[in-house]
Parts: sequence; C-alpha cells; structure tokens
Amino acid sequence: MTTDQPTDAPEMPAPEVRETSAHSIPGGLALLLGLIGFLIGVGATVLGGGMASDGQGAAGITLLVVGIVVVIGSVFGMAGLNMVAPGEARVVQLFGRYTGTIRADGLRWVNPLTSRTKISTRVRNHETAVLKVNDAYGNPIELAAVVVWQVRDTAQATFSVDDYVEFVSTQTEAAVRHIAIEYPYDAHDEAGLSLRGNAEEITEKLAAELTARVSAAGVTIVESRFTHLAYAPEIASAMLQRQQAGAVVAARQKIVEGACGMVEDALARITAQDFVELDEERKASMVSNLLVVLCGDRSPQPVMNTGSLYQ
Repeated sequence: MTTDQPTDAPEMPAPEVRETSAHSIPGGLALLLGLIGFLIGVGATVLGGGMASDGQGAAGITLLVVGIVVVIGSVFGMAGLNMVAPGEARVVQLFGRYTGTIRADGLRWVNPLTSRTKISTRVRNHETAVLKVNDAYGNPIELAAVVVWQVRDTAQATFSVDDYVEFVSTQTEAAVRHIAIEYPYDAHDEAGLSLRGNAEEITEKLAAELTARVSAAGVTIVESRFTHLAYAPEIASAMLQRQQAGAVVAARQKIVEGACGMVEDALARITAQDFVELDEERKASMVSNLLVVLCGDRSPQPVMNTGSLYQ
C-alpha cells in the first residue's frame, strides 16, 4: 500500500544503521572442507599417538599436536555454518559491530567469531484489542483494527528499537486512537469524512500514519483495516434511535417527492383528456385526498359522498 506521509505524523529519529549484505559463502563447501579437515585431524591424532607409543617420540608428539589442532580448527570452522529458512534472515555481528545480514536461504557460512541473530521477514498480522475512545464529536466509540506488516530493514529492526514486535503493537494502538479522535463516527456534514461512511479514506490515512510511526523500526505496512467499529454501549441505543429517525425522515422525503409527482401527473392527464372539469377548490380537494392516500402509512378508509362538495 503506497500512501503519502501525513503532515501531522510524528517525527521519528533517523536510523543509525541500515541493512547491508553480509559476506558469506555456500555452506556445502564449508561443511565438506570442515569434515575433511576433521577426518584428517582425527587420523593424524591416532597416527601420532601410535608413533609416540612405538618409540618415535618427537615425530609422534608433533603429529599428535598437529592432529589435535586440525580437529579443533575444523570444529571451530564448522561453527560458522548457518541454516537459513525461507522468510528468515540472520543479523551478523562481530564483537558488537554490525557486519551485515544473511538473506539467502539454505546453508551458509560466515566468520565463526561472529554472532548471528535470527529475525523473521515473513508477513505478519497484528490485531488490536477493542479500544474505547471519544470521536471528534466527543461520542464514546469502540474500534479495533488489524495491521499487516513485514520487516523491511533487519538492521533497523534489531538495533533501532528494543523489541520491534512490541514497538509495532504500541504504535498501532497509538495510531488507531489518534485517527479515532480526528474524525466523527457519523459526520453531520455530508461533505465531511466519517469513520463509518468513509472507511476506505480513513484506512488509507491510518496506513500512512502507521508507516510514519514504524519506519524507525525498519517495518513496512502492507495493509490496515478496521475490524470493529461501533458506538459504546452506554450511548448505542440513543444513537440507534437517532439513526432510525434520520432514516424515517429520509424515507418520508422520498415518499412526499414521489407523491407530489404522481399528483401532478394525475392532474395533468385529467386536464389533457378533458373528461371532467375541475375548479380550483375541487383540485385542492383532489390533491389533498391523493396526498393522504399516497403518503399515509396506513390503508385509507374510503368515504362515500352522496352530496355535493359545496354542501
């Protein structure tokens, strides 16, 4: 999701270190060399011990020492082997200094003196708890969101924050609360944005703010959505009545507009066909009766008029 950074987004500190590729070699070759060296060292150790016991003291001891050194060196060299699974990376440090990141999957070999920290680069979900906040009109509402995110820069995720998973969780809750207080649940002005009526625009703003907040941790936001949005229980019934009243008014306006059009069409057709003459008073009575029939919410009760309209 590509979004512009909002102007009111918090300003995060610039990263002190960025991800680079660590120098590594295929682990299969290193493993083969290590096993060969180990076998040679073991053989030299056994041979040297035999020579020392047969009276060839100096040569046997020398060969024994060389064999032990080769065995130790081979084992030490194979300590630099790393199994990297797809969707994972290894952050490599040498005596506390960041030297790079291994992203290539499979068996890799690096300097055995380095420390390697495993970090996941898979796409993850984080769903917030149901938060209770006040919207822009001061009405208490409940909302929750789900955020899809992924580690983009392993060096920043490791060194810029203490715990990047907790950092994403905290910043997500802060962004959701900030967005909730910036907009109303339902806008009184039709041109204004609201949480319920403009979900797409609001979630885009949420993603933009989240991107600005978690960029310091080397994290990228893939998508964000509201999973729960409702008035708080203490005002839910009152707001439901308000929404129902608005729906009734809107429906009545539609009914009146349609009824007026039907009455106008009826009068025009009667006048055009000229099968009855209606003066202004009879037209008014006809309009009144038609509007009652068309706009009433109950079935009309017909009344038989045996006299004249003027009596």
